[in-house]
Parts: sequence; C-alpha cells; structure tokens
Amino acid sequence: MANENSPLLAYRLLGEEGVSFPANGAGGPGGASARKLSTFLGVVVPTVLSMFSIVVFLRIGFVVGHAGLLQALAMLLVAYFILALTVLSVCAIATNGAVRGGGAYFLISRTLGPEVGGSIGLMFYLANVCGCAVSLLGLVEAMLDVFGADATGSSGLRVLPQGYGWNLLYGSLLLGLVGGVCTLGAGLYARASFLTFLLVSGSLASVLVSFVAVRPRDIPLTPRPGPNGSSLPPQVAHFTGFNSSTLKANLGAGYAKDYTTGATMTFASVFAVLFNGCTGIMAGANMSGELQDPSRAIPLGTIVAVAYTFFIYILLFFLSSFTCDRILLQEDYGFFQAISLWPPLVLTGIYATSLSASMSSLIGASRILHALAQDNLFGAILAPAKVVSQGGNPWGAVLYSWGLVQLVLLAGTLNTLAAVVTVFYLVAYAAVDLSCLSLEWASAPNFRPTFNLFSWHTCLLGVASCLLMMFLISPGAAGGSLLLMGLLSALLTARGGPSSWGYVSQALLFHQVRKYLLRLDVRKDHVKFWRPQLLLLVGNPRGALPLLRLANQLKKGGLYVLGHVTLGDLDSLPSDPVQPQYGAWLSLVDRAQVKAFVDLTLSPSVRQGAQHLLRISGLGGMKPNTLVLGFYDDAAPQDHFLTDPAFSEPADGTQEGGSPALTTLFPPPRAPGSPRALSPQDYVATVADALKMNKNVVLARACGALPPERLSRGSGGTSQLHHVDVWPLNLLRPRGGPGYVDVCGLFLLQMATILGMVPAWHSARLRIFLCLGPREAPGAAEGRLRALLSQLRIRAQVQEVVWGEGSASSQEPEEEEEEGDFVNGRRGDAEAEALARSANALVRAQQGRGGGGGPGGPEGGEGEEGPATALTFLYLPRPPADPARYPRYLALLEVLSHDLGPTLLIHGVTPVTCTDL
Repeated sequence: MANENSPLLAYRLLGEEGVSFPANGAGGPGGASARKLSTFLGVVVPTVLSMFSIVVFLRIGFVVGHAGLLQALAMLLVAYFILALTVLSVCAIATNGAVRGGGAYFLISRTLGPEVGGSIGLMFYLANVCGCAVSLLGLVEAMLDVFGADATGSSGLRVLPQGYGWNLLYGSLLLGLVGGVCTLGAGLYARASFLTFLLVSGSLASVLVSFVAVRPRDIPLTPRPGPNGSSLPPQVAHFTGFNSSTLKANLGAGYAKDYTTGATMTFASVFAVLFNGCTGIMAGANMSGELQDPSRAIPLGTIVAVAYTFFIYILLFFLSSFTCDRILLQEDYGFFQAISLWPPLVLTGIYATSLSASMSSLIGASRILHALAQDNLFGAILAPAKVVSQGGNPWGAVLYSWGLVQLVLLAGTLNTLAAVVTVFYLVAYAAVDLSCLSLEWASAPNFRPTFNLFSWHTCLLGVASCLLMMFLISPGAAGGSLLLMGLLSALLTARGGPSSWGYVSQALLFHQVRKYLLRLDVRKDHVKFWRPQLLLLVGNPRGALPLLRLANQLKKGGLYVLGHVTLGDLDSLPSDPVQPQYGAWLSLVDRAQVKAFVDLTLSPSVRQGAQHLLRISGLGGMKPNTLVLGFYDDAAPQDHFLTDPAFSEPADGTQEGGSPALTTLFPPPRAPGSPRALSPQDYVATVADALKMNKNVVLARACGALPPERLSRGSGGTSQLHHVDVWPLNLLRPRGGPGYVDVCGLFLLQMATILGMVPAWHSARLRIFLCLGPREAPGAAEGRLRALLSQLRIRAQVQEVVWGEGSASSQEPEEEEEEGDFVNGRRGDAEAEALARSANALVRAQQGRGGGGGPGGPEGGEGEEGPATALTFLYLPRPPADPARYPRYLALLEVLSHDLGPTLLIHGVTPVTCTDL
C-alpha cells in the first residue's frame, strides 16, 4: 500500500506524528490546492453540455420526424434507463472512498485492477480525443453552412472559403482556442463552460418561447437533388402552432430516407443517433481531480444533470410533435432557426454546444491521460503527460492530447469515427457497472457506499445494456473495441502493474472459494475420487528445489502445501518472526512455477512444528493426507539456486523493482558436519507421528540427481527411454504376506501411475517387481498381479525376480517371520542389516537392465544393459514401536536405499484404488 492513500485519510485524521494528511484522497494534479471546483461548475455544467451536444439543436426533428412521438419517447426512456443504471454505479463507487484524479479510469482501475483499468482508461482517453475532433469538425461544418462560400439557402453569407485545407485550418484554429482554455487550467475552463452554459440555456429558452409565441407559418425547404442530378420541386413545410391534428399525425412512426445520407432510417439507426448525443455522463467524473469534494459532487451533480437534460428532451419532443408537421421534421433538421423569434440566438446555441463539447472532451482526456501517466502503466511513452504547473494543472497532458486531436483532424470527416467514439464510451460505462457489480458480489466489508440506491441487479442490467447498445450501434466497432481491450490488457499483464491497488478479483475468488469449500463435505469422500494432497516439509529451499518440483508433479490436481518450521518460542521474542517470511516463500513458489500454498509455523522443535502443520494446514475438505520429507542422510546439501536458470539473480542481489533477491532471503545450505535442526530420533518420530495421524508418508532421497527435463512443466524428451521401478512389497519382510496387494503396495502403484500422467514423465515406462523365493513356483504371483493391474487400468511391465539375486548371499528369509521382526529388533541387528543389504543389491541389480518378462521370458542377464531407471518407488516399513530403535530403523533405511539414485520410500495407510465405475 505504499503508493496508495487510505480512504480514511480523506477526513484529515492526524498521523502518529501529528501531521495532517491531505483531504479527499488528494492525488490529482497538484494535490488539494488544485481542488477548486464546486458541484455546479465542476459536474453539472460540463455534464449538461456534453449530454446536449449538438443533438439538442439539430437532431430533435430527425428523431421525432422518423420515429414519431411515441417511439421517440420510448427511445429516450430506454436510453436514459441505460445511462441511469451506469449513473447509479458511478454514484456507488464515488461515495465508497476518496476519489482522485482520472475520473472513470480511476474508478475502474482501482476496482478491476491495472490491466483492465489501464486498457479501458486508454480507450476512454482515445474516445475523448476523437470526440473532441468530432465536435470541432461538427462546429466547422455548422459554421460553413452559414458562412461558407458554398453555403446553400437564402441566409448564407458566403464569406469563408471552403475545401479540405481550409476546413483543416478552421478546425486547427478552433482547437487552438479550446486547447488554450484547457491549458490555462480548470478554473478558466469552468468559467468558459459556465458562459457556454448560459448561452446554450438562453438559446434553448428562446426556442421554447418560440414554440408558444410564434404564429403558424409556412417554411420553404431547400430544393433537394433528384435521381438524375436535377433538382426536385421545392417543398413547403408547416409550423402549425399547437394543433391536435398535428400531434395525432406525429404520434406514429414514419421512417423515410435521411436527406443528408440517402439511407432509409430504422428504429435502430434513429436510436443510435439519439443515444450518441446522450453519452456524456462522465464529463463531471473526469474532473474528479479538480473537485472540492468529489465523493459528494460526482453523484449529486451527475444525477441533477441527467434529470435536467431528460426533462428538456421530453419537453422538446412534445413541443415539436404538437407544432411541426412531419415534412418539416424530416426535411429540415435545423428547423429551430426557422421558427425562432431570433434565429441568430439558435445559431449561437449550436456553436456554443459544439465548442463546449470539444472543451469537455479535451480537458477530460487530459485528466485521464495524466492519471495514466502517473500510474506509469505504459512506460516512458506517457512521461510528458506527468508535467504539471505550480497550480496543479497538467498542461503536459493537455498539450499531448492537443497534438493527438490535431492528428485526428487531418482525417477531415469523421462520420465513421463517430460510432467508434460512442462504442468506446459504452465500454467504459460497462466497465463502471462491472466494477460496481464485482464489489457488490464480493461482499467486501469495506464496500460501504453512502449512496445506496443500487443493487447487483442494476449493475448487471447496466453491463448487459451497454454491451447490447454497443452491438446495436456498430457491431464491427463493438467487436474491434473488445479485441483492442483484450490486447491492451495482455500488454499490461505482460508489463506487470502495481499490486497495491487491490483487486476485486481476489475478493470475488475468496467469496467463491469460501462458498464451495463449505459445500466440500468430507463425509462424502469416495475412494474413486481420491487424489494426493501433499504437505512438503522444507528446511531450506535452496537444497530442496528438485524435491519441491517433484512433489508438484505428484499432486495430480490436489492440495500442495509447502511447510516450514521456524525454531523459537514466541514468549521470548518481541514479535512473530514467521510473518515477514511469507513474502519470500511466495516469491519462491512463483519462481519455481509450482502450484503450492505456503504454511509457516513457529515451534520449539521441528517435530512439534510438523505436528502443528499436519493438524492445521488446509481447510475443510482440502487438508493434506500425505507428508513428504527429504531423506535424512549425511550427504552434503547442494545449492540449487546457483544452478537453476529460474533463480538466476543480478550481481547486486536485487530483483526488478528493487526487492531483495531470493538468494539473500534464504540462508546458504548447511555446511557438511554442521549441527542440524532435527535429530535422527525426531526425524523418525515425525514419520511415526504422521502415521499415527493416519497420514501417508513419502521420504524422498537423491532427488537432486533427477535430470532437469523430468522436473519441467513441459513434455519430457523421448530420445532416451527411462524406467520408473516400483517395488510394492516390504523388502525388509519380502515373504509372509500378500505383498503387492496390501494397502501400502497399492498406494505405491497409485503414486507411480500418477507420476506417469505428468507430461514430463510420459516417456518413462513403469516396471513392477515381484520377489520369488528359490522354492516358489514362477508365474502364479505374476498372473494375479497382472489381473489386478488390468482391473485398475494401470499399464505396466511386471517382472519376477528371485530373492537374493545380485547379492553376495541368496539366503531366503524364513517363512515364519512376522511384520516388524527386523525393524523392531526381534531379529538381530546384524541379520537385519544383512537383509537390507541383500534387498539393496537386488534393487540395484535390476536398475539399468532391459525390460524382460517374468521367468517365462528373457530375464536380462548381468551383461544386458537397457534403459536406466529414472526413479525408484520402495515400500517404507513402519517405524518400530520402541522409540529407542528409531536410529537403528533409520540406519536400515539408509542401507536399503543406498546408491539407488532418485528414490521415494512410501508408506500408505489409506485405500486409494477402486475397480468400480
């Protein structure tokens, strides 16, 4: 949160040192000193002028003439209903905390995150830039209709030369005027807007009075060109005054050809024109950085402006329908001048609305650009937009936007861009609705807007309505805008954005995960859907990186938790030493590209800490069922951070952004011969504790010898074949029981099969070994195992080996031995160690041999070499009941697994296989 002001700072709370914080989350240009505009001047005036634009003077007749009064009112109600839904969302977000500069961009980015917010903010900025150019060119065309050398009609003065170059010159001069006002600051803009507002209001007042005061009259229309280039006979329209017959004739629709384009109008095309003129509800929100109290001014001013413009539109629709015949409405869109008491005042209103719309678009664009530049989302390309004056005016962003508008003016006519501008506005409106919807669905306690006249229903309806309008106005522009948003979001995701803003996606995920975790009932667990859920205890990740990745491959979509025990007693410490470590461990998870959670604990001993983690890790139905430990031996730990490309660090020990490198956050590996945090006694006791808690146990040895391609996330290479060997019986008790069919043996088969499902292990062949005594008939046990593998849908090669093969002594253990005889000491230590050495020699003798069958096939003699064994799965015997035998038990495991390469010793206690559908 280093780069963000808390909303609490909006109330000038005193800090710990008695320092007064800036009010209203001042983060706009210039801070609090730049916040000078009131609700009326900063929100009401620019929003009213943007929502009127030139439509109120030149498109009222177009809408009513083609659609009729009833459909025109329906269009207006639908358009304002859509806008009102977005206004409700704007009001809710704006009253939920301190609002800084950037308007809609700030509201969206601080809710949906920098990726979505930045992409939509840039699109909204471009929409304002193009909107400014459209308004200026509209003003140029309106001026040339009266003063141009090619002007038609009797009232044309014909003093201004026309042509592409002249039109560009006029537009550039007007842009210079608009840019000069905006460059000098929001105060001058507010005064200029207020003057424009007075002119527009006076012009509209004269129009309203003219409807009542002007007597009925005939209005000659400009002759239209005919189909063969000849002019059609002149028409005469009628202003009838208030007349019920006129109203009755104008009630229904009468769609005809638009005399300006020659296209036949439809409900959709007329509605699109009307809606285009109403999309200015963000004009006040864009000034959030200059408002005295944006959290109050934005909702209040926007609602007042929307209500006022809606009332004026309704009034003009009714008056036009009562007094003007359909010919006048359809053939003269500028009929307000023809019926006005003083036509120049109407002309002034047309010019004023166009000029104010261009000013509003330019200053709104500059504030959005300045906010984007300050957030540094697009790098150095927006650096000039950060420059501000002493008074806080971002004149650098104004000049930047002025230059872009000038480039757009070079296009000359922008009829095709008008739909794109509206679609971009609608994308921003939909994003605001989506932001409010996300906050409402996330049910975050800190989402407490003081404006309560909204719900998730209104937000969802607003999103759907905006998307529908986008495709109704221009399907091509709508699809292109969504594609552009996706590309910009991907770019910002690749660049990486600030993480201190808060992502509503995280709140939504939390809400959904909690809901589904509650529905994950452990009482409904079934063996058919069992999956390993691993808790890997890691002392120092620098020496355990290969095991960390191997465990990630073994989880098969299950829970994977990295556990670490910090030794200490909280009573003797000033603060918890565990909490600061989480950042380093989460960075480790990201860098190693494993899908794991992190759980750390503080405990006086590693054994007690392991008990804590086994009991409390996970939540609900997602709790570890398998403990994974590295093997306890005398091998010197390797520092895999130095050899793994994913952990390469700069020489100065820092990462991007200045954060410390991982190599500095974790201590170097333990030096050979140095004391350990865990004794052999506690190590075996931890294994015994896990089995007592009904957890499966995996001990991993020599995982550092695994080739890197086997631990990668992609597909393993197929150029060299490897074996995965499974010994699903207790090699320290090879006879005297069902062996491969017990729970632990089936657990080994399941874990080996799961590993084979990982792409990096697809090329490895699974081999299962059965031990035969010298007097045991071959084939019978193999047949039973093959039948079991067929039922379990496990593809593997089965090999029978004779006990003692490859060892110095082939003495077979006596049949009356009982489980635990060797590990519990009921047999002599020398005899137990001899058996472990014999088992070790038996396993090593099979590693690297070719894939023979049982005794009925080639057995692979001593001289036959085949694919190497990449990983060996061994049956882990239970620890002895007597804790005094723990060191001897560990010594037997050391002998059993010595020099076998990467090995997993596994003891399973839960059924994990099922033959049912």
